[in-house]
Parts: sequence; C-alpha cells; structure tokens
Amino acid sequence: MSATDRNLMTAHAEVKAEITRTDTKTALLLAFVGAVLAGAWTVAKDAPLTLPATVVGGLGMALLVGAAGMLLLSVRPNLRGRHGFPLWATLTPEEIHAAIGGDLAADIAGLSRLAVAKFTQLRRAVDLTCAGGALLILAALITAGGAL
Repeated sequence: MSATDRNLMTAHAEVKAEITRTDTKTALLLAFVGAVLAGAWTVAKDAPLTLPATVVGGLGMALLVGAAGMLLLSVRPNLRGRHGFPLWATLTPEEIHAAIGGDLAADIAGLSRLAVAKFTQLRRAVDLTCAGGALLILAALITAGGAL
C-alpha cells in the first residue's frame, strides 16, 4: 500500500469520524432544546405573564422550536444512496466490490461536503438556541421584576 493510499484511508476515516462527532453533538443539543422547551412550557403555563413577557417568551420558544427543526434536518437520513448503508443495500456483491475499489478521493470529497453541511446546520441551531434561551431569560426577568 502506497503512502498516498494510506493518506486517503486516513482522510476518509477522519471525515467519517467528524460526521459521527457532529451527529453526537446534534443529538445532545436536541435533547437540551427539548428539555428547555418542556421546562419553559411547564413554568409558563402556571405563571401570571404580562403581555411583554408573553411576547418575548413566545419568540424565545419559537426560536427553540426552529432550532429543534434545524437539528432534526441535519440528522435526517440520506436515502438517495450516495454514501454508506443505503448505497450498499442497492448494489450487487460485484457492484460493491467495484464501488469499494473506486475513487476514494471522490468519496472523501462527498463525505466532506456532507460533514460541512451538517456542521453548518448544527452551528445555526446553536445560534438559535442561544437567542431563544436569552429571550426566555428576558421573559423570566420581565415576569419576576413585574416590568412593563
């Protein structure tokens, strides 16, 4: 095996590991967002909220729901068969052998694009989560302080 082949195999494994790390982070953030939504709803449904607190809290909840939707889209399975299991499920044993023996660099490029797309979605969801959380904190402060 040449040094180039080893480097390609290393890069391939690295990209696949990055996709796994991103999916793990996405799952953790999705659980966190779900817990914040449930907790905020539980507190808000029994609290005497003013109109400004309701509006600000509602916007915060909407941003968190948007973040949850974005997270779900980032881990949505790709069943078009470009990489991984769906591809292998559609091929004959001979076609699998030919696909594995094919251009590893092209697979690395495709997986890298997938990883970047997932990471971008995760980053946007983190931004929405921070904004939504800040609005929920503001709504809580408005309610606690009796402001407006």
